[in-house]
Amino acid sequence: MSDNMNGLKRTHYCGDVTQAGTEVVVGGFVQKIRDLGNLIFIDLRDKTGIVQLAFNDTTDREIFKKAASCRSEYVLMAKGIAEKRASVNKEIKTGEVEIIVSDLRILAKAQTTPFEITNDTKVNEELRLKYRYLDLRRQPLQHNLIMRHKIAKAAREYFYANDFTEIETPMMMKSTPEGARDYLIPSRVHNGKFYALPQSPQIYKQLLMVAGMDRYIQLARCFRDEDLRADRQPEFTQIDLEMSFVDVDDILQMTEGFISYLFKNVLDMDIPVPLPRLSYNEAMNRYGSDKPDTRFGMEIQDISDMVKDCEFGVFANAVKDGGSVRAIVAKNSSSVLSRKEIDKLTEMVRGIGAKGLAYVRWVDEKPSCPFSKFFTEEELSAILEKIGCCKGDTALIVADKNKITLPVLGALRLAVAKKLDMIPEDKFNFLWITDFPFFEYDEDTQSYVAMHHPFTMPKDECIQYLDSAPEKVIAKAFDLVLNGTELSSGSIRITDYELQQKMFQSLGLTDEEIEAKFGFLVEAYKYGAPPHGGLGIGLDRLAMTMLHAESLRDVTAFPKVQNASELMSECPSAVDKDSLDVLGIKVADTENE
Repeated sequence: MSDNMNGLKRTHYCGDVTQAGTEVVVGGFVQKIRDLGNLIFIDLRDKTGIVQLAFNDTTDREIFKKAASCRSEYVLMAKGIAEKRASVNKEIKTGEVEIIVSDLRILAKAQTTPFEITNDTKVNEELRLKYRYLDLRRQPLQHNLIMRHKIAKAAREYFYANDFTEIETPMMMKSTPEGARDYLIPSRVHNGKFYALPQSPQIYKQLLMVAGMDRYIQLARCFRDEDLRADRQPEFTQIDLEMSFVDVDDILQMTEGFISYLFKNVLDMDIPVPLPRLSYNEAMNRYGSDKPDTRFGMEIQDISDMVKDCEFGVFANAVKDGGSVRAIVAKNSSSVLSRKEIDKLTEMVRGIGAKGLAYVRWVDEKPSCPFSKFFTEEELSAILEKIGCCKGDTALIVADKNKITLPVLGALRLAVAKKLDMIPEDKFNFLWITDFPFFEYDEDTQSYVAMHHPFTMPKDECIQYLDSAPEKVIAKAFDLVLNGTELSSGSIRITDYELQQKMFQSLGLTDEEIEAKFGFLVEAYKYGAPPHGGLGIGLDRLAMTMLHAESLRDVTAFPKVQNASELMSECPSAVDKDSLDVLGIKVADTENE
């Protein structure tokens, strides 16, 4: 039978015991035991760190025997005097003291764990996720969750200080189109009808502005039924905000203030503000991405004018067909980017839509260039001079329509930078992307579709083009990017009833569809709405980037895996027939299909 805590009350966390001569009471898990016969040392661990418990020939014999019976992961409380250690351990912050134990309680015994609880583990992630509560005992994951907590705390502190009101919005709402599939909840009372889990609180926070709340903030849970990847989970948290009587600059400045406050308070880092801004077109032309990583150069360069009349058909035809020929230059890379490596990069770009990859690899006195027979030596030299390709460098060139050339070179830029280890891990490069196109052309449907949600305001000077030239319409939309990760997306919202109706119609919605999906919002605008806008910052992605973590799973307490299941609790799971009958649901038998 385990001991109890009677008479013992914790006075210190393990990692806070640093002062000799103090009587302390600590509690935690056994990390390690060293039994030397007449001496026993136990490393006791909690979320703050490790402290050494010491038992020697002056220790009460019953307590000594109890210490000898302890095993890894036992839960203990110990009382004693903190004294100077004979041998200092500089690896831990309590390394100059140890606790000479006078009272020891074994509060819970532990079986041998499926894997050792150590900071550096080589155990496969699937096993660790199955026993996530044990995995979370490891210091790196505890550190990550504490960092996440500090980010949430800083968000509340900053936005409260700036007159934002925290308001909870419903978790069960009407299903509305927001770009991904909804998670649906069947209603028992309204048989055959469904609630949806919110993809974001978008409509509710706009209605709060209509309600006159002026500044809203929420650490909002969001749900999207979409395929998972390293920076995506089916449920996530947004630092969600909305402001009235503002335009784009007001929201960007408020957000920059938060970023500055957050990094100073959590990482003691100064982030210079205002943050850099790039238009969507600038970002695509320079980096081939609307979420570029600007911690390194290797920008995309346009050489179309220099090759449009050349004899190399791949280049000339791309320009003739309205596309372009563009290049990136990897400095000092020719020894690493061998022919074999370039072949691998060629396969990569073909896999994402390019027809091929041209290159110039300059190892010796003369550059190696498979298409050089189509150019004079002077013409090739002029091209290389323009793009800054010198001896030791490699130029990689793609020719196609811009919608292929730019994103392909953007992906290639990142792949090459990783291969050459060009990306500095200790930098945090923030960037606003602004002036997004309002519409994007869908090749499948041969029509323009909204690039953002349908409540996004177009720039005033672009409203005239909504019907006649949708490709010219620019949105009052903006994204916040950090180190190539999109942290936030936001916009100024439409508040004019007639313009909102026109926007819905531009997107091909009928009056019946508008009423069914958004009737209550459109109705609200009839009663007057202040100009407003906002954004949502992905708290999980922010924590992941600040910690240089590889996956959102590293900053989420109980994450889902690739197929959206949670291994520890084995959800999703089947439910009994009675529960389904109440909801009027019958599950199709797919096992025999």
